Amino acid sequence: METYVNTASAEVGGKDRPVATEVDEGQVRDRSIGDIIRDTRNLSAEQVEAILAHQRQNGSRFGEAAVALGYASIDDVFVALSQQFHYPYASAEQRKVNPELIALNEPFSEQAEVFRALRSQIIMRLCNEGEPRRAIAVVSADQADGKTYFAANLAVTLAQLGGRVLLVDADMRSPRQHQVFNIENHVGLSSVLSGRAESKIIQQVEAVPSLFVLPCGNTPPNPVELVERPAFGLLMRELVSKFDHVVVDTPAASQGTDAAVIAARCGAALVLARKNSSRVKRLQDLVAVISGGPVKMAGVVLNEF
Repeated sequence: METYVNTASAEVGGKDRPVATEVDEGQVRDRSIGDIIRDTRNLSAEQVEAILAHQRQNGSRFGEAAVALGYASIDDVFVALSQQFHYPYASAEQRKVNPELIALNEPFSEQAEVFRALRSQIIMRLCNEGEPRRAIAVVSADQADGKTYFAANLAVTLAQLGGRVLLVDADMRSPRQHQVFNIENHVGLSSVLSGRAESKIIQQVEAVPSLFVLPCGNTPPNPVELVERPAFGLLMRELVSKFDHVVVDTPAASQGTDAAVIAARCGAALVLARKNSSRVKRLQDLVAVISGGPVKMAGVVLNEF
């Protein structure tokens, strides 16, 4: 699988019941776009009537009419659509905090559509009946190839399907998922693997109720040894049994053997390359190392900057 992802930024890095949301899904879907926009913008009866008149006159939709009259913004329409169809979409404030989450900030963009296409390919290749459940490790040969950006957006698109998704930051050399999602990083994966049991190490993403993140925690001095211990393999098996999808961010292969070891414990890997940067020989070596273990290769993605 070779896919081109047009991005604007480099790397800056038994199932439970679904988590309940504050708004009943059935009630949200039953509400019209007009009702949602009216309530969101606190429109008066006169303003609503003006929108309806403009809608009838021009044969447009309620949202288009509201935008044309200046009573709503395009963003208001997208928010209303996301609520009606229970599709996670970041608010304006959240977009400022998480600018790298294209799949959440701009779910109707061309870039987001590419991630959805990748999501479909990965599901078809890895989620087949009769095969063991696997986590998927996102690996690359060098730093700044975009693993953190890619893993985060892939996790978001998987969560937008409605299933429970966990993003694990196993890059215990240069962790960044906690920055991307603006969550605490005092404890995390390194705490678990070093035997320091902590509570609430898996954190829910506010904007996407079905997405959870296991941050790295404190950066350890011995990352390779931690992922080589049996505890990491046991942890991954437990996580794939509790979540519909598990995506794992890894350190660059140039930093050590962590990525290959993590991929082996996950059971599946997707290799990321950066256009006009990654060397073919280094990619071939990485694929050869990973393929030599018990890993199912999901494909290779070319990240275009």
